[in-house]
Amino acid sequence: MTTTRDYYEVLGVGKSADADEIKRAYRRLAMKHHPDKNPDDKEAEAKFKEAAEAYEVLSDDNKRKIYDQYGHDGLRGQGAATHDFNRMNVDDIFSMFNDIFGGGGGGFGGQARGGRRGPARGYDLETQVTLTLEEVLKGVSKEVEFTRMDVCETCTGSGAKPGTTPEQCSQCGGQGKVQQAGLGGMFRMVVACPACRGRGTIIKEKCGTCHGRGRVGKKRSLSVKIPAGVHHGQAVRVQGEGEPPSMEQSPDGTGVRGDLHVVVRVKDHDLFERDGDHLLMEMPISFTQASLGAEVEVPTLEGSEKLTIKKGTQYGELLRIEGAGLPNLRSGRRGDLVVVVKIETPKKLTSKQEELLRAFAETEDKEVNPESHGFFKKITDFLGG
Repeated sequence: MTTTRDYYEVLGVGKSADADEIKRAYRRLAMKHHPDKNPDDKEAEAKFKEAAEAYEVLSDDNKRKIYDQYGHDGLRGQGAATHDFNRMNVDDIFSMFNDIFGGGGGGFGGQARGGRRGPARGYDLETQVTLTLEEVLKGVSKEVEFTRMDVCETCTGSGAKPGTTPEQCSQCGGQGKVQQAGLGGMFRMVVACPACRGRGTIIKEKCGTCHGRGRVGKKRSLSVKIPAGVHHGQAVRVQGEGEPPSMEQSPDGTGVRGDLHVVVRVKDHDLFERDGDHLLMEMPISFTQASLGAEVEVPTLEGSEKLTIKKGTQYGELLRIEGAGLPNLRSGRRGDLVVVVKIETPKKLTSKQEELLRAFAETEDKEVNPESHGFFKKITDFLGG
């Protein structure tokens, strides 16, 4: 283990976080602290490895159960979190979680499942958009702005000063990989060359624009279509709008871009609360409307509709307006607007209203508070007696 910090704290999630939330949290941290984006930054590399360790445990149901019950001590000897993350190459870490960053054709590290090489694949990116319930109802196109690493135009991605070329790495002989002993010399494994970081070449004279990285940050803006019925926390994937492969992933500059994940945040509404595809709304009515019945105007996301209050409606009763909710993301079928009845008791009554209510109370044979004059007279008689 590389850390004794709480794994939930490392990823910035609560203990009740589900698998998707844990995955998104790890993706954000991995993108932020990846050494390719933070060259020569030991702190960023340590945070990157720490996040990978936390994700390895919390993404596995069995390991997570052990950790929740016994903490770090419970994982020792259980086959969990026993990787030497400090000695692992960053691409080795990403190959463990290839499914998060695209899977298939190489994922984050350019290595497909089963050990077969696929085309190198760049990093996925993540950004956010905020929607109102009205936009969720209809669907909307949103302009998103983000910064991504792109191939340096000055050196065309080589990282070398124009007019010069990278030299072959003497440590790995241009192979980009070296053998390393593992588990006390019991076996050897092939890892990326630490001198050239897997490129097979060393840049002697670096490009002045990208400082030898072959990539520079560029701002990008595009319109993303968000479908109707999308939920808070769901992501829209825009294929090919991520970053190109890094120099370590693809020394010759070939490969495919990663994707952009646009995570949706839905604003709270002043009137409505979402429950799946249904909308909930509390609506106050008078006790006379509840008792005698009435027809009232109810606001919806598209205007207003009439709702019939039946005689004898009770406090907390649920009334429905079918089809006035949100569309299902897959089927398009709309949920309902569920009205929760709240019966208001008037705080002030006119003398006429009070007289009528007292007469009504007599028909119910219910005790009610006496009139103020008679009540205080009884108190005076009692104290004086």
